[in-house]
Amino acid sequence: MNSKITYSEHELVTSLQQRNEKAFGYLYDNYSGALYGIVNSIVTDKEIANDVLQNVFVNIWRKIESYDPAKGRLFTWMLNIARNAAIDEVRSKGFRDSQKNQSLSENVDTGAVTGPAVDDVGLRKVLTRLKGELRILVDLSYFQGFTHEEISKALNIPLGTVKTRIRSALIQLRTMIQ
Repeated sequence: MNSKITYSEHELVTSLQQRNEKAFGYLYDNYSGALYGIVNSIVTDKEIANDVLQNVFVNIWRKIESYDPAKGRLFTWMLNIARNAAIDEVRSKGFRDSQKNQSLSENVDTGAVTGPAVDDVGLRKVLTRLKGELRILVDLSYFQGFTHEEISKALNIPLGTVKTRIRSALIQLRTMIQ
């Protein structure tokens, strides 16, 4: 890596659009850590998160012409690509199947939902006061990105019950926070 080269955002985008590999190396060196943090907060399996990150950079390389600076900063555009790729991975059939092969304790934290975002806003302490089944549903739905239908199938609970319990958990959380 040649650390002496720096780019303004406009120069970086222009260089990437011209398929400059040094600019792409600069992009990776300067943004991979932040994008990995986003991906890893959604896809907690580090090996899968690394695969998703690689795909994110491939997509950035392929789609750089679609970046519009009038709509936002480059980092925001890349962050959305990373977030969407991570959510797509979590919702993919292959990922769900791989999670079925793990024991429930590996798949769902029966304690508090963890992660810096939760700790930073003080929700961890509040979430620990929820009953275990409600904590699991909130974790799967809001922190791991599963749909209600996916939760229903994974936990073998009727869809209506999943929706009712999540609603109940959110009402309880609202009451606890106030």
